[in-house]
Amino acid sequence: MAETDRHPPVGRVTLTDVAVAAGVSVGTASKALSGNGRMRPETRERVLQAARRMDFQPNVQARGLLAGRTWTVGLITTDGIGRFSTPVLLGAEDALGAGKISVLLCDTRGDAIRERHYVETLMARRVDGIIVTGRRTDPRPPLRGLRDVPTVYALAPSEDPADMSVASDDEGGARLAVEHLISSGRRRIAHVSGPAHHAAARHRARLTEELLGQARLEFAGGQMYFGDWSEAWGRRAARSVLRAAPDTDAFFCGNDQIARGVTDTLREEGHRVPDDIAVIGYDNWDVMALAARPPLTTIDMNLSEIGRIAALRLLGAIDGAATDGVQTVDCRLILRESA
Repeated sequence: MAETDRHPPVGRVTLTDVAVAAGVSVGTASKALSGNGRMRPETRERVLQAARRMDFQPNVQARGLLAGRTWTVGLITTDGIGRFSTPVLLGAEDALGAGKISVLLCDTRGDAIRERHYVETLMARRVDGIIVTGRRTDPRPPLRGLRDVPTVYALAPSEDPADMSVASDDEGGARLAVEHLISSGRRRIAHVSGPAHHAAARHRARLTEELLGQARLEFAGGQMYFGDWSEAWGRRAARSVLRAAPDTDAFFCGNDQIARGVTDTLREEGHRVPDDIAVIGYDNWDVMALAARPPLTTIDMNLSEIGRIAALRLLGAIDGAATDGVQTVDCRLILRESA
């Protein structure tokens, strides 16, 4: 056995390290160290020798694994209508289902007291881990009272950089939209988004401005238009832009609701979409994007993939191999008829 096998060079030795050194799965290593499960004596001895040789000290999470699991995971959401949390949940269930893990859904409705109650309830149920999601991409405060239960924040990252978070690449999504419009020959591009105090609106607007600047272009109308995440705001904003800049040839909108409101106004004002003015939305919400006239070209945040990756990171943490920090997931440009 090489020296590097006996003494891993960096960091705390995890259950996964022991499993790799012994040439077995994490589950087999867990059973061998806990004395549970049936296996060949030589396999158990190989795991025990690897653990002794590597000076393996189970952390709180790994000790929980060795002591037994409940095979349940809590999913806490602030998104009562499920617009964003449902795709995240489905992606998480796809990853967790292979391990026969049940998901307990807890809707806090954005209420801090209700959130604390659900955390206490999940702790009492001895869940193996928790996924936290919501309807916004703004960083959120970490949960309290977790008692070292592994937790992953999906879509809305934790404010603590040491926590595990999975987020959408908002700036990458904006880049896909703006570069598509510029490459299509659009030069008078307006940007209409939601409230400026929302991280998603700020990030998308900032990158849009940067990309237009790199192409030596300016916002149509001379400014970014911040308002509500609504069709009504899209209609009002479109009229404002057309008054300020009648030669506008494209709109990049902060979400599909705004984009649908914009397309409605353009049609009423006699503009053809996309022949005269192109429109790109954001979120790929089928209810809005497919019902718009014409159907919207939009940015898909890949929510199910966010949920899947969050679940995989959670499973790794449950097995004693947590990876700190924020991991971003690429967006996709969904081409339809509006741009």
